[in-house]
Amino acid sequence: MIHTLLEGYPVIVEIPVAWGDMDAFQHVNNVVYFRYFESARIAYAVKIGLHACREQTGLGPILGSTGCKYKLPLTYPDTVSVGARTVDVGEDRFTMQYAIVSHRHQKIAAEGDGVIVMYDYREGKKTAIPDAIRKRIEDR
Repeated sequence: MIHTLLEGYPVIVEIPVAWGDMDAFQHVNNVVYFRYFESARIAYAVKIGLHACREQTGLGPILGSTGCKYKLPLTYPDTVSVGARTVDVGEDRFTMQYAIVSHRHQKIAAEGDGVIVMYDYREGKKTAIPDAIRKRIEDR
């Protein structure tokens, strides 16, 4: 069921829900969902070579914006699977979509998005997505 809900997501990470992720209302705090998105985004970046690109050229990703739609509250104990995929590619940015699936509920707990901008860390400004990275994104 979980894999069906995350069909079309080339990167999926599993994360256990920690007791300390819950807040005073006894559900996972809203900010933690963004950490889940971040974990999937980093795994995606590694898969397409963005981290190696930054180490070699100084060009790498920077988060331009992000958002989340909460579907159901998560609680401990649970495990979530988080999917990440790219849905749009521009000259200097790409848009990612995320989905968080609760193993306990077998449902999508949240959906999100993020705009990732290519950034020249040496020059301190945005830059075009390198062709090799663009091809890896489009091949996913």
